[in-house]
Amino acid sequence: PAHRAPRSRRRSWTRALAVAFLPLIFSGFAPRPRPKLGLPGASAQPRPAPLFNWSHLTPLELEDRAAGLEPQSPGGRKPCFTLGGHKFQVFGGSIHYFRVPRAYWGDRLRKLKACGFNTVTTYVPWNLHEPERGKFDFSGNLDMEAFVLLAAEMGLWVILRPGPYICSEIDLGGLPSWLLQDPKMVLRTTYSGFVKAVDKYFDHLISRVVPLQYRRGGPIIAVQVENEYGSFAEDRGYMPYLQKALLERGIVELLVTSDDAENLLKGHIKGVLATINMNSFQESDFKLLSYVQSNKPIMVMEFWVGWFDTWGSEHKVKNPKDVEETVTKFIASEISFNVYMFHGGTNFGFMNGATDFGIHRGVVTSYDYDAVLTEAGDYTEKYFKLRRLFGSVSGTQQKKDPNFSSPWLLSLPFNMENLPINGGNGQSYGFVLYETSICSGGSLRADVHDTAQVFLNEINIGHLHDHRCQLLRILVENQGRVNFSWKIQDQRKGLTGSVTINNMPLQGFAIYSLEMTMSFFERLRSATWRPVPKACLGPAFYLGTLKVDSSPKDTFLRLRTWNSGFAFINGHNLGRYSIMGPQGTLYLPGAWLHPEDNEIILFEKRKCGSYIQTTDEPVL
Repeated sequence: PAHRAPRSRRRSWTRALAVAFLPLIFSGFAPRPRPKLGLPGASAQPRPAPLFNWSHLTPLELEDRAAGLEPQSPGGRKPCFTLGGHKFQVFGGSIHYFRVPRAYWGDRLRKLKACGFNTVTTYVPWNLHEPERGKFDFSGNLDMEAFVLLAAEMGLWVILRPGPYICSEIDLGGLPSWLLQDPKMVLRTTYSGFVKAVDKYFDHLISRVVPLQYRRGGPIIAVQVENEYGSFAEDRGYMPYLQKALLERGIVELLVTSDDAENLLKGHIKGVLATINMNSFQESDFKLLSYVQSNKPIMVMEFWVGWFDTWGSEHKVKNPKDVEETVTKFIASEISFNVYMFHGGTNFGFMNGATDFGIHRGVVTSYDYDAVLTEAGDYTEKYFKLRRLFGSVSGTQQKKDPNFSSPWLLSLPFNMENLPINGGNGQSYGFVLYETSICSGGSLRADVHDTAQVFLNEINIGHLHDHRCQLLRILVENQGRVNFSWKIQDQRKGLTGSVTINNMPLQGFAIYSLEMTMSFFERLRSATWRPVPKACLGPAFYLGTLKVDSSPKDTFLRLRTWNSGFAFINGHNLGRYSIMGPQGTLYLPGAWLHPEDNEIILFEKRKCGSYIQTTDEPVL
């Protein structure tokens, strides 16, 4: 059963009660791509699907672990996979633990199993697990091991995709932004600074993964080497280096690569099974895969059942009938596959990536992906079609001080990644406020990534015309680092060059880091809050109370009268909202709500709204 309440019981409302203006809270302190998603092509009707019974091939039932997932090429017969010596076909679905509240992991995995899938696949995001050099976080919502073990309890096998680069429409493709502090850094290559960081990360990560492998009694049956390297392919020694790094640290299960057909030849490496990514059943793609590795069973690592959205673009969907027809052909052709995504979840906080095909566009907060389950975990037409299909072939059916940030005094503006904070690891996400005194007006120029608002004292301006010494403020927002293509090399955020007036460089900057972490909000609560005026322009924090009943349930926030910013509930960052669209609501998990009063804080960049709604349905 779904964890959500009936629609009629999930309405509530709130009003913003107080406000703290961003320029004012610092006043008075002494300065100190992937290819475009297409439609499936027409092809011949597949033969009837074979019948499968894998009830004995589950993590809790299979005791003999001598032989894991292996490609077999029996003489005169079609290549196939075996697991524990038994013929096996991967029916996989992607769920990213870091995009789903931990309280809902069980619900999503049960629904995956109940639909008829036998495997869950997940990425492992380096940037979230090592936010600062040498400081690892595998707790709470990032407890990868707990997620993998929970999958085993549900009777699911696991394919792990540990990167180090994962794409996944996440900031910098899952690479930590502190790597960009090195001005010579070349990501995804054997550049010494990069591989040294990867080695240290893998030393920690893989030691956690090894006990979870199939041959150790765990559910992990395959591990992916990097991700879609064929579309990058700048260093022939890089993928073999990663293969060796995994093997030397104790990975013994099947290793695979993952690329689309166009880049398959460039991403494949010797001794590793090549898998393919696609949005429809294409015989020509499978022929190319057979050319790369003859007489091997086929696995589709990503069958895209939907697509992601970017701000300012149209919402993308895919016909459920097309999904059903493609999966039917996979099964009939005895092709192993992974549905991407079974459940997409949410880009909570600042984790979203971006695309840049001439225009920088941030990925929206919702990672609904038009997946098999909705962003909130509800069933869809795709779910019921696949459950009926799987049932027909398996015979089974399954569920302090008001100083918010002391400034850093620097002669020139530093970009976000090079700020001297977080133990020397710089700033990964959020905003940076740059201040300096000016005594003359003129034409202002600055190199900004990604967007900036310019203030003279507390007034939002475009050009400077006054001749008195005043405070110039530039608030810069990171809207998401590109997660795909060579452009990942140039994703430093903030002010990335000099700031000039009439071509004269400005100096003497006070720089405030606005990462908006939990500790930031603990300090923010001690600020002096004021009643919200009728009209309010410019960046500010708004504080209110969301009242719910004794049994909080999932809902969606609708901010119709607001412009652009972020929403926080009880310290949880729900992500970015924007009038640009297409997304018009923010998913609010009931697991993050308390009975009765809940603190809601909005950081609004441009103008205050008059109300906040909750609604039963998402606007995607």
